[in-house]
Amino acid sequence: MSLHVAIIMDGNGRWAQRRGMPRSVGHIHGAKAVNGIVEAAADSGIRTLTLYAFSSDNWGRPNIEVEALMRLLQRYLTTETRQCIEKSIRINVIGRRDRLRQSLVRAIEQSERLTAGCSRMHLRIAIDYSSQHSILEAVRRAPRDGGLSVEEFEGLLAHVDHSVPDTGAVDLLIRTGGEQRLSDFLLWDCAYAELYFTDRLWPDFGEPELQAALKLITVYRRSPMLGLADLRRIDVCAPGVITATTAQGSKPAARSRWIASSNESARIAWFASSSTRRTLSRPKPASSAALSTEL
Repeated sequence: MSLHVAIIMDGNGRWAQRRGMPRSVGHIHGAKAVNGIVEAAADSGIRTLTLYAFSSDNWGRPNIEVEALMRLLQRYLTTETRQCIEKSIRINVIGRRDRLRQSLVRAIEQSERLTAGCSRMHLRIAIDYSSQHSILEAVRRAPRDGGLSVEEFEGLLAHVDHSVPDTGAVDLLIRTGGEQRLSDFLLWDCAYAELYFTDRLWPDFGEPELQAALKLITVYRRSPMLGLADLRRIDVCAPGVITATTAQGSKPAARSRWIASSNESARIAWFASSSTRRTLSRPKPASSAALSTEL
């Protein structure tokens, strides 16, 4: 599965607060969730995994929380680099470095240097990252003659972000924690990404939730084969059933497990967990034919 998956890891603080613990404890448990997702992503054959660890806006949080996050990020790079080498996972930290403590910058540079030859998966971690800042800075560095190609602009973005070139566009963006917005994350890269939102807080997001998200993009990518050329919407609410809607009626491919039914609603519902709601949507069609299946 050669995909670029990006994740906005939201909900660490709320996870801790609901348990009567400091927000910093939530970040510690969030780091443990990162370990599991990185391993699951590599096992799933994901080509690139980009994690939103610390946005530029996060500098506005209380100093004690920011300091705890900086220590946690440095500890993660120091302790997990060896594991990444053993699993052939290349580490690349994207974002600004001029505002980070020097000990963290040295840890970043060391992790990138030691894993530079790894090729199984590319793990990008966004620290002090703002997509708006990156785009503006790339524009400032662009030649003034106006003859800039998309590829050349992407090269400028990669340079601004300290990113390894040619990571490719994001195929699937996942956001945990219930919010449904991009929060200044990979705005250029996500131009054609599928968007997947879940109420599950990041420390509780594990391999089953990742696989559920990957199944959604699989449905979209196989939709032409199934005669679902105009697949429009997926709502994920509870276990076991997926219903699909197209903009025009069509029959599923032979030996598919899809069952056609006549329905003028424009909804697709996939029930994957009784406690989590996920939505992946496209514009509502004028008319539709519904299809459903148990997976």
